[in-house]
Amino acid sequence: MTIRWGYGTNGLTDLRLEDALAVLADLGYDGVGLTLDHMHLDPLVPDLPTRTRQVARALDRHGLTVTVETGARYVLDPRRKHGPSLLDPDPDARAARTRLLIRAVQVAADLGAHAVHCFSGITPDGTDDGTAWKRLADALAPVLDAASAAGVPLAIEPEPGHLLGSLADFHYLREEFGGPEALGLTLDIGHCQCLEPLPPADCVREAAPWLKHVQIEDMRRGVHEHLPFGEGEIDFPPVLEALEATGYQGLTVVELPRHSHAGPQLAEESLRFLRRAAAEGGTP
Repeated sequence: MTIRWGYGTNGLTDLRLEDALAVLADLGYDGVGLTLDHMHLDPLVPDLPTRTRQVARALDRHGLTVTVETGARYVLDPRRKHGPSLLDPDPDARAARTRLLIRAVQVAADLGAHAVHCFSGITPDGTDDGTAWKRLADALAPVLDAASAAGVPLAIEPEPGHLLGSLADFHYLREEFGGPEALGLTLDIGHCQCLEPLPPADCVREAAPWLKHVQIEDMRRGVHEHLPFGEGEIDFPPVLEALEATGYQGLTVVELPRHSHAGPQLAEESLRFLRRAAAEGGTP
């Protein structure tokens, strides 16, 4: 078993999707983290099933597997970054995010994706934790039902500054739902460096039973800034060795959403770096 590398399309927004897939395949990537957004696969277009079939054929043509990501900044609201969230005070706004995630589950099923990624959102001002957690659980319940029916796990990501911001928060949510099979974890290696009490390699080992999606980039302690490899503080060989040991079979996706201007170059450099770090850690 070997780690399967992917690159996030949110770091290739200056390329047409077909061109981005061709570049990644040519570089030797195994797959792609496909963010549903207006410039690639717009989840709100009326002919989404037709467009999804076209993307499925392109993925097959390039020999790429896929994870569906839902972190587009303005896909629902052109004025509010990542809004509305699953924690929005307006129930209609929360429902809009829920519908988007259910649609993402259907896209993932149609593409043969191994997971759908999501996150909780930031707790709105004036909202207590109890209310926020109840909103999150209520908004996610129909998404989990859809994920279970489709056979596609929902992989929620602990995001710095969000209600669900840590591995401990993920376990709290799982317990609230009773540990459903459809609820998995997106582990971002940089976020582990940023805020988790354990080193990133230990985070990987702790998260192993629930891993459904992995994102990777460099980062510094206490600073939530996605950095190209070598510009942060993470010691990657032990992290990749730990990841290999878990038996995780999904994609490990490079997450550099603020570097699209240099996307093709960074995609090449990132894969070279990760392959070297994996070899240093004893990973094939």
